[in-house]
Amino acid sequence: MPSSLPSHWLRGVAVNPAAPADVLLRLLDPAAGEARTVLCRDRDLPAEVVDAIVAHPDWKVRRVFAHNRRVDPARLRPLVHDPSAMVRAWLAGGPRPHARKARPLPDDMVEALLTAQDEDGHDGMLTAAEIGWEVFSSRQIAPSFSRRWPLHENPALRKLGTGSWRELAPEQRAALLADPDPAVREAAHRQNRTLDPAAMEAELPERDCHHRAVLLTNYAVSRTVVEACFADGRNLYGLACNRHTPADAVARLARNAAPEVRERVAARADLDAALLAELAEDPDERVRLRARVQPLPRTWAQCGAVDAVVPHGDDCDCDCPIFEPYEGVDPDWYAACARSEEVVLRKVAAGHPHLPVDLVRLLAGDPDPAVRHRLAVHHPLAPPELLLDAFLARPGQRPYLLTLPALPRTGLARLLDHVDADVRALAAADPTLPEPPVRLLADPEEQVRRAAAANPVFPAGALDALLDDPRTAEGAAANPNLPAARLHRLLDLSGLPGLPGGSRRSSGPGRS
Repeated sequence: MPSSLPSHWLRGVAVNPAAPADVLLRLLDPAAGEARTVLCRDRDLPAEVVDAIVAHPDWKVRRVFAHNRRVDPARLRPLVHDPSAMVRAWLAGGPRPHARKARPLPDDMVEALLTAQDEDGHDGMLTAAEIGWEVFSSRQIAPSFSRRWPLHENPALRKLGTGSWRELAPEQRAALLADPDPAVREAAHRQNRTLDPAAMEAELPERDCHHRAVLLTNYAVSRTVVEACFADGRNLYGLACNRHTPADAVARLARNAAPEVRERVAARADLDAALLAELAEDPDERVRLRARVQPLPRTWAQCGAVDAVVPHGDDCDCDCPIFEPYEGVDPDWYAACARSEEVVLRKVAAGHPHLPVDLVRLLAGDPDPAVRHRLAVHHPLAPPELLLDAFLARPGQRPYLLTLPALPRTGLARLLDHVDADVRALAAADPTLPEPPVRLLADPEEQVRRAAAANPVFPAGALDALLDDPRTAEGAAANPNLPAARLHRLLDLSGLPGLPGGSRRSSGPGRS
């Protein structure tokens, strides 16, 4: 037996969709090696196996499970209070590989992670605050939950709620400034300084740095600061972004020599009609586009929705995270975008996951492929044929599209000879193929051979030879036609111990 076969078998069994719990539990043994990581991270799992993982004595097993993107997030709940800070940090960091569309954790899990305190004797290697910031950066917080923070009964969350000071209503700000908790009041008064030009001027560092850029982009600015920026020719892009920049300064920025500054001005919500008309005639196409696609009146939230689309050209195939400013935008505006003659606005609408079905049908037939493919990635009602079209055309989107149950997995025989290995692998796994994809067992790409050997079109009797070939062994071990007894036998041959107490099904004589 080739020495590499056991590792192939173990990885295959780890993802075998038909493997029963008693088979999967054996893979939690350290002898399973990499297969243990595959099991804990890359598949959904029976409740019995989940219970064993979250109670496993090896914190590395629990840590890997914290990155699982296939299980219901609520099943990760025991890890919120895990004794290992590394486990909690991996949970806060979100699933791996990173999903393009973040999956929120249940509100109670987010609250526990954000409000945790370091215990006495903490070694300082990883603090509760650092773990809390991981939750923010991983985008696992439901917007509906964070909107409730300013009025939440937990003062720690009210303190965090002050961070959205600019978006709060005046009565919410007043309540936080008078909060009974001193830490909340202190945070509220600190945030209130963001609306005080004199306070910002006093805090502004002279040297170019991240803090200076943040202040000039977001905080209320004094006339002195504005004029100093113009005199030095510094931070003008930040001023063009800043909602607090005075109107006369905005007009000066609209005539700046740098097109990126004029483009930022053209993207503002507070322009008057004359200035917008001037920018619509700008010599730079990017500036004209931003002025043209959003007639007045426009809101900051609408401008933010366009900002999420404009930097990505029609041929963009990036796998950047999906993080859209849907909150605060009138659904009627998205509906108007869907019917617009402007491709940019139709792309904005295609990125809205709550468009009604009639508009989904409209955009699914859009003449621009960038609109159709954006709809495929964002909307849960995108038709299956559109998902497959996006899979074929946009390689960067494939990892996310493969997580969608609506992506066609059948009727793909025509794609078996596709030039792209990702597409051949998808077709090789089609369980409705009229015959086993034998020729793909010799494909030069491992992922294609693995998908072909795992296809249930192969009967159990045909898998023996595939299990004995290192090129196809992993896929064959993942084939759901293998009975539990055969899976146990593969684990036995790989040197994996049985379960304590012998609680496993009889594996029969098997093959040696």
